[in-house]
Amino acid sequence: MTEVAPESDRVAGSPHPRHADRVVGHDAAIAEFLTAAGAQRLHHAWMLTGPRGIGKATLGWAMARWLLADGPPDRLQIPPDHPVTRRINALSEPRLHLVRRGVDDKGRLKPGIGVDDIRAFRSFFQLSAADGGRRIAIIDAADEMNTAAANALLKTLEEPPQDALLLLIAHQPGRLLPTIRSRCRELRLSPLSPQDMGAVLQAHGIDEDATALAALSGGSVGEALRLAGQDGLQVYRQIVDLFATLPRFDRSKARALADAAAPRASAEGDAFDLRITLLDLFLSRLARAGLLGAPIPEAAPGEAELMARLCPDADAARVWAGAQAELSARARAGRAVNLDPAALLLDMLVQLAGLAPAHAKA
Repeated sequence: MTEVAPESDRVAGSPHPRHADRVVGHDAAIAEFLTAAGAQRLHHAWMLTGPRGIGKATLGWAMARWLLADGPPDRLQIPPDHPVTRRINALSEPRLHLVRRGVDDKGRLKPGIGVDDIRAFRSFFQLSAADGGRRIAIIDAADEMNTAAANALLKTLEEPPQDALLLLIAHQPGRLLPTIRSRCRELRLSPLSPQDMGAVLQAHGIDEDATALAALSGGSVGEALRLAGQDGLQVYRQIVDLFATLPRFDRSKARALADAAAPRASAEGDAFDLRITLLDLFLSRLARAGLLGAPIPEAAPGEAELMARLCPDADAARVWAGAQAELSARARAGRAVNLDPAALLLDMLVQLAGLAPAHAKA
């Protein structure tokens, strides 16, 4: 296998899942897999499902590494200096095949996994069968297959090659054919807790507030790494600080937040998209707090008190939720036709400021 860049199955700015030395936070799924393997009831196809970025691929690569290295029965970890680990890290393990979105002639990621990618994976099983031993294929992500690719995969699932194991990573399993899902054994993974998130972030050398990142990322390590890499917590705190000035509305803070969305500020990623995403998140959290009638875990100092002030009940929650959907869509549509990102963001902030109840004193 040869490495390609960019990699569709890796979060920008973070290591590829195959390099993770351990799986954090999915003990139940690990135990289920090890029990099945120990009882010689290892299904030929496993589908790892759950929200994007919570460690599904990390677990899939660990499972493959454990099987190919004949790992111990009580744990999934294989030493980093093991020959199988080294070959997998180098994408040179001959008994393992990776299926993911490739790149086009211009080096850009293709929109999905095509039928040729699945045909190559089927050829891998046919050509390597004479060597003996287990063969493993990882498809990341299976819900990125087009129709022709999905139908081609179905043929393999219906008549699996001897000693073949398929590991399907699926962020949105509902997009897959029911016949594909029915032929796989599912391992459903849950978002990470703040404690587990902290352990993973620390392993990546990130000392950010794990509780805040867990709250903003929905327990997704991938999203937490993206936010940490783009100073997302700092931007979110700027949003909270701005809304804390309502109903007066501090225009200097609003302009500073909007000006940072200009293209020149986006060396570490799309600065406009980050700010719109975090603004959407703030508004959805604000509406949720009003609907629940109770504070939600804070992602910034003073956030709970602010939300109680700006969104005291379900009626206010509906106002904020409706504005979020309308204004966010308008801003993204404007950016799609190359309107000035700073002006779009500032306009959205001004419109939102007008929704603050007059009695919500800063």
